[in-house]
Amino acid sequence: MFDMARRTTTPTPDEEFEERIVDIDVSAEMRTSFLEYAYSVIYQRALPDARDGLKPVQRRILYSMSELGLRPDRGHVKSSRVVGEVMGKLHPHGDGAIYDALVRMAQPFSMRLPLIDGHGNFGSPDDSPAAMRYTEARLAPAAMLMVQSIDEDTVDFRPNYDGQETEPAVMPAAFPNLLVNGATGIAVGMATNMAPHNLGEVVAAARHLIKNPDATLDELMRFIPGPDLPTGGSIIGLQGVRDAYENGRGTFRMRAKVTIENVTPRRRGIVITELPFNVGPERVVTKIKELVTSKKLNGIADLKDLTDRHKGLQLVIEVKNGFNPEALLEELYRLTPMEETFGINNVALVDGQPRTLGLRELLSVYVEHRLDVVRRRSAFRRRKREERLHLVDGLIIALLNIDEVIQVIRTSDDSAQARARLIEIFDLSEIQANYILDTPLRRLTRYDKLELDREKETLQAEIDELTAILSSEDRLRRVVSGELAEVSKTYSTPRRTVLLESSNVVRAAAVPLEVADDPCLVLMSSTGLLARTADASPIGGDGERTPHDVLVSVVRSTVRGEVGAVTSEGRAIRVSVVDLPTLPPSANPPSLAGGHPVSEYVTLSPGERVVGLASLDPDGPGLALGTAQGIVKRVVPEYPANRDDFEVIGLRDGDTVVGAVELTSADHDLVFITSDAQMLRFPASLVRPQGRPAGGMAGIRLEGDARVVWFGSVDPAVEARVVTVAGSATALPGTQTGAGKVSDYADFPPKGRATGGVRAQRFLKGEDTILLAWAGAAPAKAVSSTGKPVPLPEELGRRDGSGMRLLHEIAAIGGALGAQPYDVNAHEAAAGTAESGLDGADVQAEPPQSF
Repeated sequence: MFDMARRTTTPTPDEEFEERIVDIDVSAEMRTSFLEYAYSVIYQRALPDARDGLKPVQRRILYSMSELGLRPDRGHVKSSRVVGEVMGKLHPHGDGAIYDALVRMAQPFSMRLPLIDGHGNFGSPDDSPAAMRYTEARLAPAAMLMVQSIDEDTVDFRPNYDGQETEPAVMPAAFPNLLVNGATGIAVGMATNMAPHNLGEVVAAARHLIKNPDATLDELMRFIPGPDLPTGGSIIGLQGVRDAYENGRGTFRMRAKVTIENVTPRRRGIVITELPFNVGPERVVTKIKELVTSKKLNGIADLKDLTDRHKGLQLVIEVKNGFNPEALLEELYRLTPMEETFGINNVALVDGQPRTLGLRELLSVYVEHRLDVVRRRSAFRRRKREERLHLVDGLIIALLNIDEVIQVIRTSDDSAQARARLIEIFDLSEIQANYILDTPLRRLTRYDKLELDREKETLQAEIDELTAILSSEDRLRRVVSGELAEVSKTYSTPRRTVLLESSNVVRAAAVPLEVADDPCLVLMSSTGLLARTADASPIGGDGERTPHDVLVSVVRSTVRGEVGAVTSEGRAIRVSVVDLPTLPPSANPPSLAGGHPVSEYVTLSPGERVVGLASLDPDGPGLALGTAQGIVKRVVPEYPANRDDFEVIGLRDGDTVVGAVELTSADHDLVFITSDAQMLRFPASLVRPQGRPAGGMAGIRLEGDARVVWFGSVDPAVEARVVTVAGSATALPGTQTGAGKVSDYADFPPKGRATGGVRAQRFLKGEDTILLAWAGAAPAKAVSSTGKPVPLPEELGRRDGSGMRLLHEIAAIGGALGAQPYDVNAHEAAAGTAESGLDGADVQAEPPQSF
């Protein structure tokens, strides 16, 4: 055992020092010092009192502010003034600890019912508050309930640290602050962590306990089903809450409040409006960014913090198309602070001893404290009214004998003799005699006599009422219950936290994070709308309905695949299929009214337009292109995987692509319709596939200034129609409806590639060009510029006949949604099956004059 010497020195008259050494046991000294330190931390700093729910520093702050008169109806003062007052008189532990406690009592996200009304930057869940010299504070209305009647001998006072001031040992606490606002603190060898609750629910439970002292925990939990956190959110799993209410310890899970909604026209998102208790948005944002950067969390396209003082908390997480928001939300709960665990440890001081308390014990301690406060308050008020009644009785005696009283006073040598004679003659007490001598003569009138009589009656009635309260336990309990009811009526607010027995979110095991890569069809309409079907089933329908819009292009793909948007400048732009809206599976015939414009997915040059779609699958059907100068090309499906756009044909100067179609069979016809009303059909097998940079082959021979108006493919084995609309090339757009003609596709004989074709419509007077044309499977549909149906004339039996005047202008012609045939089981395109010795040659090797 080691010994430690304590050395002291004492000066002598000769300025010599005598040394005195005291030997003590080191272990005993350490044990004593540590216990003193632990005792100080437990009782003077870390643990709240179970009666008022306040730590010493909080109690001292509220008491000092009350003494300074910083009530809710007064102006704010600098926080540094409050801190200085508390530190100088009651709490000599440093200004930092005092200011931190003051700030917490002012934060609405920390306290369910804030006790301080703060003005300035008092921080956030992520940020610290401003310095005390910049912020201002005063008592909140709820704090007035804590100090209410403190000057009526309701609580004991004790000396402060230097014995020059006094401070309350506990606050009167007109509401159960410990349960309402909770508490947290770390002492030596113990800690406390108590969850906040709803004021209205806690008061209802306390009133029930006052009326039924033997109430069980189940009865009390009917009023308090669980904590009510300041930040809202959800509590998942209530068994841990019941454990804490029963024995003072338990855990529960907190979850953020979210909604899944459309955050952009093309994307779904997760919107967070409430977070778990003590979790700030910056902490969530930082964690999500870390997970996304480290590739541990997929499916997030963007994260925005739109929080402001008007909308409150709002974190918007954009979900990538192709990911299930519900499954991603479950991952966020698992990996981020959007779900946290709260461990309840109800440790508080009861009669100066730290104890772990359940719900019933907490309420019982508060109720007993409140009964004692009201009892002491009633006794104080009765004593004050009895004292006043005693003075009033003496004053009434003086008024009734006013002449004798005046005579006694006038004939007395001094005030002491007058007091003694008044006591002797009128049988008064010394207090009454002094009060009569101190009363001004102006009060000794007949009117004051009436006032004194009324005051005496009032005082007597109040004394009787207070006596009844003090003499009846039931009456006392009714008073306490009634006061609690008034507090609840004034200060209670609706519950913020939702209580759930178990998780209501589907687990990731049940819902995959990514959307399945199922087959589907990608559709483009004449008005430039893109969409995809829910599956790859053929587009059905009776063809007799009047749906919105017509199809321009239909290609097969998968949900997580890509398609190419072929433009008039001969390039293909990648489009992710999963980004496209899905047509409702119940729509029959389907409508592209819910599709999105193609301009949302591709960036086009001025004058450039999308003419068709192409599958980017290297094993898919081939792509056929036709240009305004009569060039035809079948493209070898070898597309670069690392480029978002690429060329599919080498165009000559002034040439543009007018049509792009997929060939599901080499037996299909390729069809050209020109501005001078010529139509040419020939088998696709006559065109040999070429690489992407190639310029194609001669498709149709053009005469004069004629140009190709329409290019496409037709299955000669199905019933098909040819539609042409003739008009004047010099007419202003929108001033002519044109003459329409519908013919049977079988009336047009097939011819060889690079020939001139046959006439498809005879021009009438004033007509010199084909405005619109189309060929495809019946029935043909026409629409206006807004996508609304426009009626076509009846089929004309003659191939080269003239058209009939249209009543409405036509913007586009195509297959109707719901009637467009598409064989999903079609065999692969016969790319490369054509013989190399076919008629004609590559455009790159053949000059235009030979067309």
